[in-house]
This record gives sequence, structure tokens and C-alpha cells, in this order.
Amino acid sequence: MTTFNIEAAKTQLSQLISRAEAGEEIIIASNGQPAVRLTPITKRKAMRVPGMLKGKITLPDEFFFTPWRDQD
Repeated sequence: MTTFNIEAAKTQLSQLISRAEAGEEIIIASNGQPAVRLTPITKRKAMRVPGMLKGKITLPDEFFFTPWRDQD
């Protein structure tokens, strides 16, 4: 974890962004107090596609059409 004051962060912003993208934790402080954490945005996984498992999973009709039995 590396801490920079706001003035230093202004002058080195592009370098700090590169370091954060590489996985380093960067803290920017205001008046000596930690104010913000510079972290990379995580990549999103691929969007889900409706129906992508169609035909790969089968359930018997009884699963949907048989009424539930009351448990005693």
C-alpha cells in the first residue's frame, strides 16, 4: 500500500493509474488523512445468453405436472 497526497497524485496520475492496474493498492490522502483508494475496474464476464442450455438439460414431464403430496 502506497500513500500519496493530492498534490503528488495530480502530478503523477498516469503513473499511479498504471501502478493500480498492475495490482498495487494506491491511497490518496487529503491533509494527511486517507481519502480515496485507487483501484482498477474489474472486467465483466461475458453476458449471459438466454436459451444457451436449450436441449442440453431435460426434465421429465412429471416434474412439472405431478401435484405435490402433503407430507404427514
